[in-house]
Amino acid sequence: MKRFVVIGLGNFGSSVAEALHAQGHEVIAVDPREEAVDKIAPYVTRAAVADGRNLQALERIGAKGADGGIVSTGDDITASILATMALRDLGVKDVYVKVVSRDHARVMERIGATETVFPERDSALWLASRLSGSDILNYVRLGNGFSVQEMAVREEWVGKTLRELELRQKYGITVIALHDILQDKMVATPDPDVTLKGSETLVVAGRDEDLARAGEG
Repeated sequence: MKRFVVIGLGNFGSSVAEALHAQGHEVIAVDPREEAVDKIAPYVTRAAVADGRNLQALERIGAKGADGGIVSTGDDITASILATMALRDLGVKDVYVKVVSRDHARVMERIGATETVFPERDSALWLASRLSGSDILNYVRLGNGFSVQEMAVREEWVGKTLRELELRQKYGITVIALHDILQDKMVATPDPDVTLKGSETLVVAGRDEDLARAGEG
């Protein structure tokens, strides 16, 4: 079990806090708004009305030495900077920050955020992939310009093996799993000599532009 501190209990912060607690982790949820704290309290380990920018306040509620921190203070960039610095000063191992723009992301990365999360942008990219008619089914951002995507086996790939397709050499992407839709079976590190079927999808990782090229053919 790990211990997480979630600062900012809007839709994003509350959802992360609840999900982490549901997975068996200790979660400390923090927000200056009493109504937000009362709402999340039944779904986390501890909920506190406090200023997430204040190092002493965070230390009092048990943030020191936590395994991870999630900062979600909306468009208040100053608050996200101060909260991130406070968590770092308290020895929190990894700090993930919800950002609202590219400039916001750059600032947070400069001051030591482990990773920035841009939900609106990521959702837009996922929707655009679907609307563009590509074969991308699911999208998970790993970092700037990198992601894991679930891609339908293209018609011309059916009946061929991963070794024959040489996806790494041609597109610079890595197949990390094979998903049989009919059997709902996921195979990690698939055999490169197994023949692909039209009922399967590939879970692939790589740069967004390379994944886009592979999906379009």
